[in-house]
Amino acid sequence: MDQGNTAFILIAAALVLLMTPGLAFFYGGLVKAKSVISMMMMSFGAMGLMGVLWVLYGYAIAFPATDAGVTNAPWHIDGADFGLANVLTTPEGAAYPPLAFVAFQATFAIITVALVSGAIADRAKFGAWMIFAGIWATVVYFPVASWVFNFGLAEDGSFSYGGWITHGLQDVFGVGAIDFAGGTAVHINAGAAALALALVLGKRVGFQKGAHVPHNPPFVLLGAGLLWFGWFGFNAGSELAADNTAALAFVNTIAAPAAALLSWLIVEKIKDGKPTSVGAASGAVAGLVAITPACAALTPIWAIVLGLLAGAVCALAIELKFKLGFDDSLDVVGIHLVGGLLGTLYLGIFANTSGLIYSGSFNQLVVQAIAALAVLVYSFVLAFIIGFAIEKTIGFRVKNEDEIAGIDTVVHGEEGYVLSDVRG
Repeated sequence: MDQGNTAFILIAAALVLLMTPGLAFFYGGLVKAKSVISMMMMSFGAMGLMGVLWVLYGYAIAFPATDAGVTNAPWHIDGADFGLANVLTTPEGAAYPPLAFVAFQATFAIITVALVSGAIADRAKFGAWMIFAGIWATVVYFPVASWVFNFGLAEDGSFSYGGWITHGLQDVFGVGAIDFAGGTAVHINAGAAALALALVLGKRVGFQKGAHVPHNPPFVLLGAGLLWFGWFGFNAGSELAADNTAALAFVNTIAAPAAALLSWLIVEKIKDGKPTSVGAASGAVAGLVAITPACAALTPIWAIVLGLLAGAVCALAIELKFKLGFDDSLDVVGIHLVGGLLGTLYLGIFANTSGLIYSGSFNQLVVQAIAALAVLVYSFVLAFIIGFAIEKTIGFRVKNEDEIAGIDTVVHGEEGYVLSDVRG
């Protein structure tokens, strides 16, 4: 067993887990002061729920054993892995303990579910959110993770790479889709679900451009900083080894969001006259989203170009909700769905060796588009059905008067900012 790589994976897992509290600060700063607790609790609720479900059966769905003969199956449960029963020991000759990989992928499940919550800020019931999160993870995230990653555990302790998106398409087109760290499984997946929930819950009271401003930009900057820090584990850690590929992913995780931060600020300056701190934070996150699938398949120069595109495109894309009339509260669609699509499709042209400019073939672009569309449609349809069913049964949205009063006290009995010990 390689103790160095084992340590690398475990540290990367810890970094990715830190991203969810970082997301809580990022989202918490963007909402109204009287719903900051509600917003942050949806991220922390995802940590608790997904941590349990992943151990019970999530891993068994996402990573069925390769000797089961179903590596490319679109939906399969490996019953031997319920409760992680089949991965508690390390096979002789394995590069690292299977449990290290289990831990790493658990943090991906947590952050993906938490991302969705940003679309329904200021108006969602916590209990309904938790029910949605559990069902959506079970029927959407866990299977889609298998489509993309599916490091099935073989009898010798090695991991065989690839679900139908990454390896299955290779049988038809000669190349599989590239998604190194989750552009489809995480960002397109979460962004599509966010769009569905925004449509199910409807608009916030008084929804219009400029009506809802971030209450705490320092929280937003703190959250973005924690996200960027954790993202090094997200991207470089996906190599599962401390090698040159991990180093390339690490450098690109510096370059792309840095460029995106700058381009978002330039767009803001041209469009609105002033670059903002929230724009800087949002631009960095947009660049991180876009580079996620591409971090190990681009040279740093092409990573900068991708970052410049992501910052500008996502800065413009967040305006779509006002033009199209859906209330994606914290721009999950404009940043994660659009940024994920951009990064995934960009690989079809600029990916090392297989992209159009290197190979002269459109095959990589075709498989990237198939992967992106498949995940988008699957996630959107099922998220809409789940959300609609919850809304029509127990109710997903709080009452308008509770939204206006502030859902922190209504849902959680707490206030984000207590300015006096004396209660009236």
